[in-house]
Amino acid sequence: MRHLKRNPRAALHVPDGSVWSFAVAEGLAEVSEITSVPGDAVGRELLGMIPEGERPEDEAALLEELVAERRVVIRLKVDRLYGTALDVDAG
Repeated sequence: MRHLKRNPRAALHVPDGSVWSFAVAEGLAEVSEITSVPGDAVGRELLGMIPEGERPEDEAALLEELVAERRVVIRLKVDRLYGTALDVDAG
């Protein structure tokens, strides 16, 4: 996290089952503040990343856990995307 605040250039590498199949997104990363109060904006954003059907029944407990773990959100503003997993049949 500190590294991204000093130098926001980042890459996200996503493998696709074999060493020859992958995608990479490169760009500038933005790091949020640490979630500090259960239910704050950062905590709600993190909660929103969990698909509806997979959210825990006790969302309040999860929000408290996110604070205890000092979680942040990292947003990647992609300016370059490449890889072999991007080959799509446009048919």
